[in-house]
Amino acid sequence: MPDFSCADCGDGFSLPQHVLDRYPGWTPNKCRSCRDAKKTSATGSRPRKPAEIVDDPQEGVFTDGSSVPNPGPGGWAAVRVVDGVEVDSLSGSHPDTTNNRMELEALIHAVDLVPEGESATIYSDSNLAVQTINEWAAGWKRRGWKRKSGPVENLDLVKVAFEKYQERPELELVWIRAHVGFTWNERADELANMARETGR
Repeated sequence: MPDFSCADCGDGFSLPQHVLDRYPGWTPNKCRSCRDAKKTSATGSRPRKPAEIVDDPQEGVFTDGSSVPNPGPGGWAAVRVVDGVEVDSLSGSHPDTTNNRMELEALIHAVDLVPEGESATIYSDSNLAVQTINEWAAGWKRRGWKRKSGPVENLDLVKVAFEKYQERPELELVWIRAHVGFTWNERADELANMARETGR
């Protein structure tokens, strides 16, 4: 895969050739972590807390996942919405899992709901999962998938999720607050709970 240098952080990064082939003449100049980071503050440092969504989004892919109890039976869901209308969804379950694993599963499958090359925002109410993919995974990969403080939890799913989003630079992953009345976040929660309860 071709190697590039990030104009912001200076780190090297790669994109698969099939991604570059979809955008002839495009030379990427930022790694995914820097591209997806929110605007820098006046001091040039990245804010640690993501900007909060205050309006009820009516476009994008909304995800959720949980287990009850944690760990225990779990479910995940991803819902694609266009102009305020649900156009597609995916969901699944696992008999023995954790909240974090189900959140990552939902984000992995969310990518499959958006045709390649089409821009979209993917919303997750798991700030941990969003930060894992947007901020931390690139560094873990450079260190051989290791954290400075120890092993990466749920590494199997983290690897898959990170690579899927790396291959889809047209997708933006954003955190959204849970259980505050956002229509499609609540719908994803409903489908994830249904999958968990039915085992499908």
